[in-house]
Amino acid sequence: MDELESAIKESIGNCQRAIIVTDGIFSMRGDHAPLSEIADLAEKYDPEFEEGILTIVDDSHGVGAIGETGRGATEFTHEDRIDILVSTMGKALGVNGGYLVSDAKIIEYLRETAPFYIYSNPITVSEASAALKALEILNSDIGRKLLKYLRETTAYFRKGLVDLGYEVIEGKHPVVPLMVRDTKKTIELVKYLKDNGILSTGLYYPVVPKGDEEIRFQICADHTKY
Repeated sequence: MDELESAIKESIGNCQRAIIVTDGIFSMRGDHAPLSEIADLAEKYDPEFEEGILTIVDDSHGVGAIGETGRGATEFTHEDRIDILVSTMGKALGVNGGYLVSDAKIIEYLRETAPFYIYSNPITVSEASAALKALEILNSDIGRKLLKYLRETTAYFRKGLVDLGYEVIEGKHPVVPLMVRDTKKTIELVKYLKDNGILSTGLYYPVVPKGDEEIRFQICADHTKY
């Protein structure tokens, strides 16, 4: 946050508008951005820019996975002072496509000027129908039960790793990182897990810094406890 504030200060007088862009949930470790602190900084320095400060959050890994009702990082952090929220439907919702949420003025501006919107085709009717159904399930009693089970299973799995003496990063998101901190051991352990019927993802340099090698587990509501 100190680096972000320094960057904002350095931009004062050098541009008309500042834009802060962040993931809501960081995909490598499942940790969340400090959205309230970011929003506080945006409010603090907004008057210093002719066109203010715009905050953009990519919540592709948050929607449908975290928050009491699955509404993502903004719900989880209880922070709604975000100007633009973008996300994909290809993860928790399981459908091709993406979307953007903002106020009417910004949406209208993007409709008229954004090349990626103007010169691209919309999703198909079947994809739109599938996305709508996924949202209906997420917003139903069934969806809330699945989210509750997902939270419980994630906590169960994370605690199991800790009880076995492994290093994990604290968090609530169903992405659970097992810190190995060695490239060779990470590769060997991923292979061992695969040979024993467990799918995981090994992350090592240059994907992550040296010393931060990890195995990334993704818990879902279909997993069962033993």
